[in-house]
Amino acid sequence: MKILIAGGDGYCGWATALYLSARNHDITIIDNFIRRQWDEEHHLNSLVPIYSLEERVQEWKRLTGKIIHIINLDITNYSSLCQTINCEKKFHVLIHFAQQRSAPFSMIDHDHSIRTHINNTVGNLNILWALHEYSSDTHLIKLGTMGEYGTPNIDIEEGFINIEYKGRSDRLPYPKQPGSFYHLTKVSDSDQINFACRTWNLRATDLNQGVVYGYDTDEINLSPILANRFDYDHIFGTVLNRFCIQVALDHPLTVYGKGGQTRSFINIRDTVKCIEIACEKPAQQGEYRVFNQFTEIFSVLELAQLVYKVSNELMNIPCEIQHLNNPRKEKEIHYYNSINTNLRSLGLEPTLLSNQTIISLIVLAQKYQNRVNLQLIPPKIQWNLEQQNISTHNK
Repeated sequence: MKILIAGGDGYCGWATALYLSARNHDITIIDNFIRRQWDEEHHLNSLVPIYSLEERVQEWKRLTGKIIHIINLDITNYSSLCQTINCEKKFHVLIHFAQQRSAPFSMIDHDHSIRTHINNTVGNLNILWALHEYSSDTHLIKLGTMGEYGTPNIDIEEGFINIEYKGRSDRLPYPKQPGSFYHLTKVSDSDQINFACRTWNLRATDLNQGVVYGYDTDEINLSPILANRFDYDHIFGTVLNRFCIQVALDHPLTVYGKGGQTRSFINIRDTVKCIEIACEKPAQQGEYRVFNQFTEIFSVLELAQLVYKVSNELMNIPCEIQHLNNPRKEKEIHYYNSINTNLRSLGLEPTLLSNQTIISLIVLAQKYQNRVNLQLIPPKIQWNLEQQNISTHNK
């Protein structure tokens, strides 16, 4: 298949580009490299050094003979996007990763919130309009987030819920309770895509992904030049990455609040498999479908306890768990049960979080521990005003 990957320089995008190229798909990446600029702006760095996209693509060609095309393009520039999509041989699939993906980034201040909405909302609308005008048969695969749903006191269905009310029934989009301005943009994306499929007869798969973890894939392991990013900082880093780096640096595992915040998780190896499944078994014309893309559910404290056990009992590295004031406005003890049957029914065989995976992430952190800036780990962005007032009072 001829596949266009928007945001192919990023964590999920790069792993996906290599995975699909290895399976003989014709891959083109569009990216404006804004994420690398945000790293410089906020003095952040990947734990693992990452090469330029040009260097990575050249190394992939040297190793495999396969070509990945690169176009430096900002999807908020509609005319440039249309020139790419309106090609003679149309793309079979457009995979959309090209978004600002951090909740804390979107909550820094007014400017970062607006930048998040422009990049995500305008970019998503541009893609929909470009497909409508120039390539309506292209299958859109959009990376959403389980964070759209929030933490409702009922089971989370896959995108839609059957409702009975006053003697009538309907199948409606599942109610959303986003927890940040970033998550709000993802809710807007879902509504836009649903509308475009109903109105313009587009075809789309919305993948509501859980928190992704892990580093290596078979393709990335071929060469250090193919390395993927590994974020650990308080803006873009994820919880399991943070815990593993803290073990490597003899730092307490920092749990925000009580640690009962429960979320869905997925290994990066399964992320690329889910994308492949969506490509090979596409939505029908006019169909908007939602897959909850995760394999396991953990609370933050449960994850900390898993890492604690591996560190102390299997690696003989003493560590402890430390609770911090929660910078986020969120429930810390709550019901959470989400459905994820669609991808499994299409053939996904989950890669579950194992002790070996945790060990491999800790070993990776040990290898590159000289690149870690510990000042980037503690939470500095507050959207829990009560905690912000406490922090200000204690200074």
